[in-house]
Amino acid sequence: MARQSRPQKKTVGRVMHEYKHGQLKSGGRRKVKNRKQAVAIALREAGASRSQTPAEKRRQLQKTKAKEARGATGRARAEGRGRKTTATRSTSRSGAARRGTATRTSTKRTTQRTSMRGGRSSTSRTGEMTRAELYQEARRRNIPGRSRMSKAQLKRAVGQR
Repeated sequence: MARQSRPQKKTVGRVMHEYKHGQLKSGGRRKVKNRKQAVAIALREAGASRSQTPAEKRRQLQKTKAKEARGATGRARAEGRGRKTTATRSTSRSGAARRGTATRTSTKRTTQRTSMRGGRSSTSRTGEMTRAELYQEARRRNIPGRSRMSKAQLKRAVGQR
């Protein structure tokens, strides 16, 4: 077996720790109970699997590092550091937002909040909408396939020049 880099070893260690503590899930749903499956998941996430090409290995390791950085791992969720789960998020919203009958002021407030996050971007200074703002508008208009669209595609779909 090829030698693993330090980040790969850390990833394998994290995944096996999740398995040991019952936090490792297969496909995001079922808990992994088989050690061999846990090892296979660990090697795949670390980009150290023999079944992957070198390019796939690189991409997978980058994807895993991004996942760890945003706190989306089982370990981070168990320690309370991860993002809120979908169930928690839906219960934290107001009753009107949960029912899909949000008032005009509440939707305006959320749009304003997302556009202001992180300070003013260069695109907002030029008067051009950011991709996040375009996505929000596409979501409001219920445009299908919006999550896979690029900024240019969102502009065309929303009808902005």
